[in-house]
Amino acid sequence: MTYTTILPIWNATRGRFQKTAEGLPKEDMTLQLGKSSIGSLIHHTAEVEYMFAEWFFGKSKPKEIAKPSLTVLEELVKLLSASNEHLLKAMKDLPGNEWHKSMESPIGASTPLEAVGRLMYHTGIHAGQISYIQKHGISQD
Repeated sequence: MTYTTILPIWNATRGRFQKTAEGLPKEDMTLQLGKSSIGSLIHHTAEVEYMFAEWFFGKSKPKEIAKPSLTVLEELVKLLSASNEHLLKAMKDLPGNEWHKSMESPIGASTPLEAVGRLMYHTGIHAGQISYIQKHGISQD
């Protein structure tokens, strides 16, 4: 498994999440259920992509990335785009023979290929949560 093999699968999942985020009404960023808001879920998704790029692909998060406001859609979408581009570059730079090598990380041992699978699952979970919060959430304005 190499970057060219995983890329269309990643783009199908992650591209849909990006389009969903970009299409959200600005006022939905403050919708919340429990401790989770739509804005915080978008931010969290980007942060996890940066973490996985470092843990499994050896590419550290850029220093100039500032934490966006969790209520400003444009800032969150920009961060989400940047985290995806960062991860894609990290995946592209990984040699083909490294995709199946297990490595230790703060969440346990995993190969880079397994890590991408986990990220796709993670993104899907949060897409569902965002949809659920849109239907049942309470605004925290």
